[in-house]
Amino acid sequence: MNRYTSICFVVFALTLFSCVESTPKNPEAESQSKKQIFDKGIRTSKEKFVGDVYMNLLVPEDSIYTTKSGSVTFEAGSRTNWHYHPSEQILMVTEGTGYHQIEGRAKETIVKGDVIKVPKNVKHWHGASTDEAMTHIFVIPNTEMGASVWFEPVSDAEFTE
Repeated sequence: MNRYTSICFVVFALTLFSCVESTPKNPEAESQSKKQIFDKGIRTSKEKFVGDVYMNLLVPEDSIYTTKSGSVTFEAGSRTNWHYHPSEQILMVTEGTGYHQIEGRAKETIVKGDVIKVPKNVKHWHGASTDEAMTHIFVIPNTEMGASVWFEPVSDAEFTE
């Protein structure tokens, strides 16, 4: 299995897993079904994010798979700074409602089940909506090209436009 096939399989499996819902038969099961797929993780750096953002790194960068992946939870109103990836990025929304914007384009609303493909070297940001938290899984392939290049925070004016 080559690296591209491996990455596609991981993305497919994560997408499939995030779309499966169960029908709870009792209140305890209902409580269990509302849990996130992955642990929330740890609070991220305020240098790269606005607001309360948590990351659970699922696949750390390495020289074998050259892919980085994790689950990121954005509390309402929180978001990334502007940034780009020297390779590409795939985002798979697993919970909530959020926003994604590519520089020079209109802000888009993203919801559970959406998959966003960001081309390489394209400046963008993503995060929760103003009223609701959002969780997504990110996949950055070909990390030998570099993982992320970070810029200024997304201003409140840009966020609410």
